Amino acid sequence: MEFKLIIKKLNNTLSEEEATIFQDWYNESNFHRAYFKKVKENYHNEIVLIDIEKGWKEVEQKIKPVAVNKTGYLKYAVAAAIVLLISISFLFNNGKDREVVVPVITNNTIKTGTDKATLTLEDGTLIALEKGEQYISENLESDGEALVYKGSSVTSKEMVYNYLTIPRGGQYHIVLSDGTEVWLNSDSQIKYPVTFIKGETRQIELVYGEAYFDVTPSTANNGSKFKVRTESQEIEVLGTEFNISAYKDERAIYTTLIEGKVAVINGKANTILSPSQQSIIVKEKNGINVVKADVYSVTSWRKGVFSFDNMPLENIMKVLARWYDVDVVFANPNLMNEHFTGVLRKNQNIEDILNSIQTTNNIAYEINNKTITFK
Repeated sequence: MEFKLIIKKLNNTLSEEEATIFQDWYNESNFHRAYFKKVKENYHNEIVLIDIEKGWKEVEQKIKPVAVNKTGYLKYAVAAAIVLLISISFLFNNGKDREVVVPVITNNTIKTGTDKATLTLEDGTLIALEKGEQYISENLESDGEALVYKGSSVTSKEMVYNYLTIPRGGQYHIVLSDGTEVWLNSDSQIKYPVTFIKGETRQIELVYGEAYFDVTPSTANNGSKFKVRTESQEIEVLGTEFNISAYKDERAIYTTLIEGKVAVINGKANTILSPSQQSIIVKEKNGINVVKADVYSVTSWRKGVFSFDNMPLENIMKVLARWYDVDVVFANPNLMNEHFTGVLRKNQNIEDILNSIQTTNNIAYEINNKTITFK
């Protein structure tokens, strides 16, 4: 069993198949039950980033004669358990010859992201949507966390578009007029019709950024197909749930299927994805590469969690920079390729996360207003 199933159990997001795997593991031994209990007790106190490959070499010396399972699961689980139960400060900075670095905080003005967006109406009017604030008009309403369009009983003849723009440090949920739900991550923008024309293809555009889609079926919309356009690709929806990451500062566009089927089209190339598959399209190039995806890690952002699996620090900080709206500088370029595995709550203070990175690999950092510098 993979450690991420324990995290999913704690978040109540296990599928039926995963729940069976977890329960079999849980019933297998007293050690498993005690381990899960301890992880559960510590889970809400602090979720940390850990460097499995580096940390395990030190962990292994402390827990002998525990055997290492060839699948790598036991290695991951025990390392995580020790991180949670003994603390990473003791575990990774116990070397006598190691000089422990101290972070420098000049003026920390960094805030955790929240629900916020800017709605651009068809006449160009800008509406600020913020958590705790209501906005109501004839065909839509917002409670500050979600924007909901009302289905129109009138058959529209002219397509009218709105834009929803999510800034860095923001996220938002929108329900389109056909009932399709879209969750937008930080630094994203979507273009969509106020009302879809009956009988015509329902088409929207993810201008940039990341979005999770739960699409209402064509059978509930007079047979109308649903398509999503992004830079370099078009998605024709043959099923229900999928995630698209199409950030401006990324070299590729990633489409991950959760349920149903989608057809991915890139010029003359096209492919149909099955659940747990991900298509990768490198911008300005032809062709589609399909790989097996870690669906939990890809989509966890929608449920208030960031999950990183052996990811370079450079990529981790790109994700965190969008959510915390910060600039990141690597004064020491070698640190960009330090790899980490772990799970973070999106409501965590940025200093807690940086302290986990600093403690794990003894990496020095500095915060000056909204700029984070790794030294």
